[in-house]
Amino acid sequence: MILHPSFDINGSGHLTVCGRDAVELAKEYGTPAIFIDEDAVRSACRMYKDAFARHFGGASSPVYAGKALCVKKLYEILREEDMMADCVSPGEIATAEAAGFDPGRVFFHGNNKSDDDIRYAVSRGIGHFVTDGVDELLALDRIAGEYGVKQKILLRIAPGIDPHTHKKIVTGSVDSKFGSAIETGQAEAVVRLAMTLPNVELDGLHCHVGSQIFDTEPFTDAADIMLRFIAHIKDTCGYEGTVLNLGGGFGVRYTEDDPAISYEENIGLVADEIDRTCRELGIDRPTIFMEPGRSMVAAAGVTLYTAGSVKEIPGFRNYVSVDGGMTDNPRYTLYQSRYTVVNASRASSPADFETTVAGRCCESGDLLAENVKIARPERGDVIAVLVTGAYNYSMASNYNRVPRPPVMFISKDGIKTAVRRETLDDMLALDE
Repeated sequence: MILHPSFDINGSGHLTVCGRDAVELAKEYGTPAIFIDEDAVRSACRMYKDAFARHFGGASSPVYAGKALCVKKLYEILREEDMMADCVSPGEIATAEAAGFDPGRVFFHGNNKSDDDIRYAVSRGIGHFVTDGVDELLALDRIAGEYGVKQKILLRIAPGIDPHTHKKIVTGSVDSKFGSAIETGQAEAVVRLAMTLPNVELDGLHCHVGSQIFDTEPFTDAADIMLRFIAHIKDTCGYEGTVLNLGGGFGVRYTEDDPAISYEENIGLVADEIDRTCRELGIDRPTIFMEPGRSMVAAAGVTLYTAGSVKEIPGFRNYVSVDGGMTDNPRYTLYQSRYTVVNASRASSPADFETTVAGRCCESGDLLAENVKIARPERGDVIAVLVTGAYNYSMASNYNRVPRPPVMFISKDGIKTAVRRETLDDMLALDE
């Protein structure tokens, strides 16, 4: 096993993905291409659902965060596994619906929903809006009234927590575009406003503190702060929410340096803190939702590339260029996100060639990894970047007019195309 159970090395010395030879996959499907271990995704769904049933019970549930990866095939799997979903745009909602997903099991997020976005979601029968401030709340009340709907909502609250991850993926601090801050009094004000509006039904509260978090403390701190706020609102406003959504953010192991964590154990620790705080405050435990995204799909994915030029600059560094890059994975460019890189063609050979993996775009910042060690590559070798199931295809672009890669799901039953490879004609189709 390399890093995660989906990856191994076979007798030919090649990397395997879900038991399939990566070199043969590259020959058959071309590169770049993203492969997802379907069985690993299903296993993650079941693990999360079992953990929630055991530690929270009742209507509490995991809610898949679609921004990590949003394609019809995945939502078919989520529907079959009886998951709920968190969507952040009409496009994500439409994708879920196209896969037969019940919109009543969807939470609609976003800090700047347009009137058209709101109309679309209300007309589709979305289960809950997660409203993000006064402007949206008033617009939703007005539009829900036009449709004769009393729309269920959660209010997004900023608990004022910095989990010390990359500043671009911190979402729960006071100085954030997301949510209404407790510290400034805005959270209480928006709760009071929601209670007066005729066309919304306030079910509870939502928060999200950030992403790629390996420690449980930010989650238990958030739970403690939010429950104390719930108790305060009960005392001052006479309202006790029945739902608390703690968002997502559990970390994923991208390299051997990242810690291995048990999501089941972490959910149990969060549940223990919630129970303790509820007892202390004398409030009922609300229905608990959390929104795993990355931790359900990232480790199931790999992107395969073909090596092109290998450039050695004596006294400086080495480069191996591949036929993809920031067009299919902008995360290194955006966040300096670290990855495990394997020469899939020589996976059993010593990883003693230190190199920077460069993309094909006309940007010096188009890099996938710097100073990683792989088996010395040659032109035509298959280069694998592991743990690319999340925030890779969903963030892909056509920069430099490069077509986006296909997404393939691998299971014991075979290989299914979830998204076909984009063509030049596809890119030109919208040009007038």
